Amino acid sequence: MRIGEIAGLVGVSTRAVRHYHHLGLLPEPARRANGYREYGLPDAVALARLRRLVELGLGLEEVRDVLADDSGRELAEVLAELDADLARQEEEIRSRRVRLAALRRQAEEHGGLPAEGPVSDELAAVFGQMARVSAARPGPEPAMAAREREVLALLETTGREPGHRRLAEVLGEMVAEPGAVERMYEVYGLFEELAGAAPDDPRVARAARELAGCVPDAVAAELGRDAGPAGPDESANGFLAAFHAQFTPAQAAAVRGAVRLLTERAR
Repeated sequence: MRIGEIAGLVGVSTRAVRHYHHLGLLPEPARRANGYREYGLPDAVALARLRRLVELGLGLEEVRDVLADDSGRELAEVLAELDADLARQEEEIRSRRVRLAALRRQAEEHGGLPAEGPVSDELAAVFGQMARVSAARPGPEPAMAAREREVLALLETTGREPGHRRLAEVLGEMVAEPGAVERMYEVYGLFEELAGAAPDDPRVARAARELAGCVPDAVAAELGRDAGPAGPDESANGFLAAFHAQFTPAQAAAVRGAVRLLTERAR
């Protein structure tokens, strides 16, 4: 048989046959006087086995290990590893499909996915509530509202860290309180007014009080549980430093003032 004939018989391409020769996985047969390779039945058997191993999902290096072990023990070990890997992939695919189904349901229920998505069902419900409150208010949405959604989505994504996960839960509980979103939008408006103000502007103290007032007592106790006398140590927490850096000086002063008020309330 010529190379095209053995390739057609086994169901692979001639390029694959040449590649197997190049890698040493398939011995090259003797050439005839005219220079063409002459394949026999043993070559077809070996090539068919190669095809079966590759179709199982084995990499070519794993195939090389299997072919080098005549006892068959290597094949059993490789197949066991492959089966375990496929089981992991199967579970990952199942989990991803569940997640995709939830996202499709979110899109149907809320008329589309949030710009900060994909997020959990719980966070999507919060964002949907914020969108409804914002749509009922005159004028454009305050920039702080969009930043808060971004932070919530970030905290949920980095929720592998216990502190981040709990903070995401706390913020979710805050906006889930009846009338909380409406109150928060009033605070967002106060923060918009502070965009060009100085940190010692009298409105900073009011914004701090109003922001602290939006936080339920139970949530305040949670936030202040591990805080120092002046609140969380920003110098030791890169996330807090980055969080405050997104505000103007007056807005950041109001946020820090609210944290101090919450810390005092929690004691």
